[in-house]
Amino acid sequence: MPKVERAIIMAAGLGNRMHPVTLSTPKPMVKVNGVRMIDTVIDGLHENEIYEIYVVVGYLKEQFVTLEKEYFGVRLIENPYYDTCNNISSLYVAREHIENAIILDGDQIIYNPEILAPEFERSGYNSVWTDGETDEWLQNVENGIVTACSRTGGKGGWQLYSISRWTAEDGKKLKRHLEIEFEQKKNQQIYWDDVAMFCYPKEYQLGIRPMNRDDITEVDNLSELIALDASYKKYVEEK
Repeated sequence: MPKVERAIIMAAGLGNRMHPVTLSTPKPMVKVNGVRMIDTVIDGLHENEIYEIYVVVGYLKEQFVTLEKEYFGVRLIENPYYDTCNNISSLYVAREHIENAIILDGDQIIYNPEILAPEFERSGYNSVWTDGETDEWLQNVENGIVTACSRTGGKGGWQLYSISRWTAEDGKKLKRHLEIEFEQKKNQQIYWDDVAMFCYPKEYQLGIRPMNRDDITEVDNLSELIALDASYKKYVEEK
């Protein structure tokens, strides 16, 4: 059975939808009820004995240097394209580390570290079953294999979350495909997730890792941040 040996945390983005909080603090370093979001991710990885951790940084990158001192195994990778390209650029600069890797976003809050367990059967995303309508990416799954994914959502499917695991074989493939898309095709405004899911879907047989909605929170904007931590209401009141 494949096992995660390393982690890549995406933390280079501008966090525009969380202004004005992110004008001075990169989004993964924003504190929610006193704890930085990225701390819940790194602590969860450590709880699962995953210590080889690469944090891809760009915007306000100097604020992440403290993580290398605070956490065993954390190394920063700089993304020089962060302000002109989509997040495909972040995985592109970390592409040497995708084999047997778990890839996560740094701007989410992990409540249940078990969802980061290192053992897995096939490459794919942590996902939550949703009966109702969602505008998030929604996957159809048959016999454990993802057969289709809708970027615009829908209802009655597996909502994709930004935690994914990649076998050594699929990691090699993903590295090659990233290089083709980013270097040759200059396809630099897509999400890295588009590469396996939409650019080369026939070359991967992705599965899902079921989890519960309350295992994790993805914080997308200022209003969602305020809902979690009322101390940020002051930013709205100041306007």
